[in-house]
Amino acid sequence: MPLATKIAWSALGVLVAIAYGLSIGGVIRKVMARIQGRIGPPVWQPFIDLGKNLFMRSATHHGVMFILGPVFRAAGGIGLFLLIPVIVGDPRFENFAFSGDLLLAMYFLFFGSLGMALGAGEGGHPHSPIGIGRGLAQMSSFELPFGLAVVAIAAQAGSFSIAEIVASQQGGVLHWNLFANPFASVAAFLAFLGMNMYAPFNIVGAPQEIPVGPPTEYNSQFLSLMMAGRAIFAVAKMVLYMDLFLGGAHSIPEAFVKTFLIYFWSVFVGAVFPRFRTEQAIRFFLGWPTAAGIAGVLLVMFR
Repeated sequence: MPLATKIAWSALGVLVAIAYGLSIGGVIRKVMARIQGRIGPPVWQPFIDLGKNLFMRSATHHGVMFILGPVFRAAGGIGLFLLIPVIVGDPRFENFAFSGDLLLAMYFLFFGSLGMALGAGEGGHPHSPIGIGRGLAQMSSFELPFGLAVVAIAAQAGSFSIAEIVASQQGGVLHWNLFANPFASVAAFLAFLGMNMYAPFNIVGAPQEIPVGPPTEYNSQFLSLMMAGRAIFAVAKMVLYMDLFLGGAHSIPEAFVKTFLIYFWSVFVGAVFPRFRTEQAIRFFLGWPTAAGIAGVLLVMFR
């Protein structure tokens, strides 16, 4: 496929991913409202919020890094998405998976969070360092089980190439890494709860308790960019997990079903469990998830 055509399809994929991320965010908000006995906002509310903020202006200026925070967030999500094959065997939806590997994807996975931490550091609120400390401490703790799971999966496939890891899982459901290495899968999906920062691991934002933070301090076009970045970042993570543990997808409907189930896993846990404190979350991720990750590596070593 010519490079110009590849770029055009990848750009279209980014737009579709943003729309899908906003849509699934609206659906989940409606589901959570129903669980809590509320009506909830309409499922298209994220699109309304994005369009409303896109045409607003802001006179707030705390420094260059404050402005670049949402940019880094969006860049991390877009960069991660462009390195992942969305549909197996379809060159239109393979993006630039051949240009990077799993290690580069992991850098993009945490690039957006680190950028938002630097942006919050230049915010106007004096308690920003508290939120940054909470977020980075929790992020460091769930990186360990996820990193162990990635090492186990890469060693099992004999490659850090995401495309080759997907190819190694073809041949049936039992070839998926979800079943071929259940220990690594358990570690990764428990770490996924921390990545999404739903309850019980949402102490960084602490909804209904802390009326500050990026959703409050950022407004107008900064907030719209942050919303778009959050949407594509969520979709990129779901596609990455689909490729690493669920054998990828061979069609668009299959990709929608698998990614929705992956995302709903964190929403289901968030609806059942109360919020952990920061030290409780760290102890959790350094406990059973890390042990499962180590078991996944040992399973590959002694197989």
